[in-house]
Amino acid sequence: MSEALPTKYSSIAGQSVFITGGATGIGATLVESFVHQGAKVTFIDLDAESGEALAQQLREQLREQLSEQSGATIRFERVDVTDVAALKQSINDAVAAQGAIDVLVNNVANDTRHSPDDVTEASWRSCMAVNLDAAFFATQTAVASMAGETGSVINLSSINALLGPPEMPGYVAAKAGIIGLTKALARDYGERGIRVNAVLPGWVVTQRQLDTWLTPEAEAAWSEQVALKGRLMPQDVANLVLFLASADSRMITGQSFTVDAGRT
Repeated sequence: MSEALPTKYSSIAGQSVFITGGATGIGATLVESFVHQGAKVTFIDLDAESGEALAQQLREQLREQLSEQSGATIRFERVDVTDVAALKQSINDAVAAQGAIDVLVNNVANDTRHSPDDVTEASWRSCMAVNLDAAFFATQTAVASMAGETGSVINLSSINALLGPPEMPGYVAAKAGIIGLTKALARDYGERGIRVNAVLPGWVVTQRQLDTWLTPEAEAAWSEQVALKGRLMPQDVANLVLFLASADSRMITGQSFTVDAGRT
């Protein structure tokens, strides 16, 4: 959870927000940040334990610290985004509970490493289902009720789509696809005033990264490659997402924004 609160955007207060993959990491900070903006937030994740814990923590904050933000609400549902029917139903449930979706954040991802030699047809399809397909079908469903002018879709890609690191062929391909999907949908939905943009984070320090790959040696190597020294944190990504969700970005669409401390 972040310590410093982001800039306040009055246009986000009271809006209906839907976030995929929101239980941990960058997603959890996105959920927290939108709740602190006074939004009505539904988030989904496969990790029910972490999702329920986050939702409960934020409900307590709403009662104890954020009482003036009467428009803020929080909902969590356990959803496997590779089950397209369940994904669509969860969005429709959110619409019924909190009104038409104003902001959709397609954050869910799985960046598990794998050698190209080990990829099977089934594992490739599974990778695409999480990292690319879910973003399309969530958008398709959410925009059905999304209003122009306020409607904003933010897709999380990755600088790995630009760098092409080893042992991530499916993830890299999917995240590159997110950039293309963003361009295509921005044109398709622009006539309705709906904005579609992508955010490409660099190596963000989350607990998963610390537990799995971010060794002191790896972090030192990363520090040599970036222009801005210091750790890239989830809130750095959330701050840009909030801007793209707000009315301040009303004429920005079809763009991909990199948050990587100058790595690329």
